[in-house]
Amino acid sequence: MRVLVSDPLSDVGVKIFEETPGIDVDVNTGLTQEELKGIIGRYDGLVIRSATKVTADIIGAADKLKVIGRAGIGLDNVDIPAASQRGIVVMNTPEANTITTAEHTIAMMMALSRNIPQATASLKEGKWEKKKLQGRELFNKTLGLIGAGHIGRIVADRAKGMKMKVIVYDPYIKPEALEKLDLEPVSFDELLRRADYITVHTPKTDETTNMINQHTIAKMKKRAMVINCARGGIVKEDDLYEALNSGHLGGAALDVFSKEPPGKTKLMELPNFICTPHLGASTKEAQENVAKDVAKQVVDYLLHGTVKNAVNVPSISAELMTILRPYAVLAEKMGSLQTQLTDSGIVEAQINYAGKITEYDVTPLTTAMLKGLLTPIVKDDVNFINAPYIASERGIKVVESKTSTSEDFSSLIMLRVKSLEGENIVSGTIFGKTMPRILRINNFYLEAIPEGHILFIRNKDVPGVIGRIASKLGEHKVNIGRMQVGQEKEKKQNVILLTTNVPVSDDILKEVRELKDVLSARRIFL
Repeated sequence: MRVLVSDPLSDVGVKIFEETPGIDVDVNTGLTQEELKGIIGRYDGLVIRSATKVTADIIGAADKLKVIGRAGIGLDNVDIPAASQRGIVVMNTPEANTITTAEHTIAMMMALSRNIPQATASLKEGKWEKKKLQGRELFNKTLGLIGAGHIGRIVADRAKGMKMKVIVYDPYIKPEALEKLDLEPVSFDELLRRADYITVHTPKTDETTNMINQHTIAKMKKRAMVINCARGGIVKEDDLYEALNSGHLGGAALDVFSKEPPGKTKLMELPNFICTPHLGASTKEAQENVAKDVAKQVVDYLLHGTVKNAVNVPSISAELMTILRPYAVLAEKMGSLQTQLTDSGIVEAQINYAGKITEYDVTPLTTAMLKGLLTPIVKDDVNFINAPYIASERGIKVVESKTSTSEDFSSLIMLRVKSLEGENIVSGTIFGKTMPRILRINNFYLEAIPEGHILFIRNKDVPGVIGRIASKLGEHKVNIGRMQVGQEKEKKQNVILLTTNVPVSDDILKEVRELKDVLSARRIFL
C-alpha cells in the first residue's frame, strides 16, 4: 500500500508509516493541483493538513485511493461528497488539538488584558511606557463563552481556575447539562450584556457567520474584549474595527481571519488589537498528536479495514456495508434535516426502525443519525465514532425502537426529535437498493431526494404564492431543480420544498420571507 503525505507532517507520523510493514510512504509537499492530479493515481492513501485542496477533479484522478486522512479537524479543503461517491473514506483527528487551542484562547485573553505584545514592542524600541500600558485583572471578571463544546469547556475550566465567573450561550445544549458542569447558561443577548470577555468556540455555519457584528457588538458592555481562536468569519472584521476605533470595545484578539493570510488590514493599525497567524493548534505536542493519530488511523484502515474518526462512513462490517450503507446515508440525512428544522436545543431523539431493516443490527444507523443531527451544530468535530458521546455530553436522550412490520414500505425509518420549543417528525426509506427518500416532514407527505440546497417554505394556501416565489428566485438567477408542494388542510397552509442550483443568499432569503402570503422560509443543506 502506498501513502502520499502532501502537507508537512511531524516526523513521528511519517515514522509510523516508514516502520509499518506493507506500507510505503512518499512525502511530497508543496505540489500544485496539476502535479497532485498527475501522481495521485499511484496511491492508496493520502495524508493532508490544510494546504492541499482535494477537489472533485483530484478525486476523479485517484483511481486507487481508499482513504484521505486529515491531520487536524477542519475538512473544508476536501470535497467529501465526491470522495463518498468514489467510496473513499475521509478521516480527521478531532481530539488531538483541543487543549492547545483552548490554551491559546487563554493566552490571547491574558496578553490582551496586560498589553503584552504592545509592551514588548515598546520596550524593544527603547521606551519605558509603564503608565500608558496599564492593564486589567481577570480575577472576578465575567467570561462569556459562545459555544460549550470540548474546547469551550476546557477554556471554562481554566478560567474558573483564575476565579473568573463563566457564563455560556449554546442553544444546542440543554441548560441542565451546562449546570451540571457548574456553568451558567444564558441567552445570547444576556451574554453580550454581562460579559467582560467574550470568547468564541463554534464552527463557522450559516448561523454563526458574522455573528459578532455591529448590532451584537452594540449590545456588549462598554470596554468589553472579544477573542476568537475558532474560525475566521464569525467576527465581522470591519465592524470590529469600528468598535475598537471608537473605544466601545476595550480590545480584541484574533487568531483566525475571514481571509487567510489576511495581509495588512485596518485592524492591525489599532493599538488595542492583537493577533496571531492561526496558531491555535500550533504547538509541538499538538502537531505530534495529530500526526500520530492520522498515521495510525490510515494504517489501520489500509491494512485491517478498521474505520476510526471517519466523517463519511459509519463503522459497519464489510459484509453488511452493501446492505446497510444506503440506510446509514438516509439516517444521517434525516438527522441533519431535523436539526435544520429546529430553532432550539435538542433534548431527545426517538428513532424507530420498521420492516426488513430490523433484521440487522441498527446501532450503526442510529450513530449515523446522531452524526447527522450534530453536524450542523459542531461541523467537523463530530464523526461516526464520537457522535454518541457528544450527544450524551449535550444531554440528548436517544431512544431506539423496532417494529417488525411496515405497512407501505419494506423498510421505514421514522425520527421524532424533541427540542426545548417543540418537536418535528421526519420519516424516510430507500427506493430501489441505494436511493434515499424523505417521505414525511411532520404532516407534509412527499417523496423528496435528500440532497443539495433546499428552501423549506410555509405559506398560506391561496393562489399565486408559488408563482411569486418562483419569480423572485428567477429575478436573482436562482434555478429551481425540484419542487415538492403539500397541503396542511387543517391550517389552510402549504409546505413547499424547493431544491435550488445554488445556495440562496441572506438577501434573497429575506426577500422571499417578505413576499405576500409567505409565512416562513429557511435554508437547508443536505
